[in-house]
Amino acid sequence: MSNPRKIINKMFDQDAFSQWLGIKIVEVSEGNCQLQMPVRSEMLNGFQIAHGGIAYSLADSALAFASNSHGRKSLSVETSISHTVSVKEGNVLTAATEELSLSDKIGVYLITITNQDNQEVAYFKGTVYRTSKEWFPEDE
Repeated sequence: MSNPRKIINKMFDQDAFSQWLGIKIVEVSEGNCQLQMPVRSEMLNGFQIAHGGIAYSLADSALAFASNSHGRKSLSVETSISHTVSVKEGNVLTAATEELSLSDKIGVYLITITNQDNQEVAYFKGTVYRTSKEWFPEDE
């Protein structure tokens, strides 16, 4: 039996990039994760909107946390994002995961990113490879 919070805390403690982004872990359970992050001025591109990599990075972290929460180390093998609404400085983004499919070796996730007005700003789809390595084998 995995302990999603213990796994995500261990991952986050070693994840300097997610910490730099200002990500906060809102909720975790097996196969699911919700993260939140404020958009800062240094995250803006030349159009004064958030660089596409910002929403992508938030979603990528959500994918990592959700897919690893089952207790097995999982790595992304394919990801994509569709941006639907521009994101501006001061926006607060929330990434919520949905586990679409989970097999012994592959997991497929949809991450919906919303702003502080609950407006959907991006959709991220990620596929992960599930290794046989456990996060905490001694807990088994």
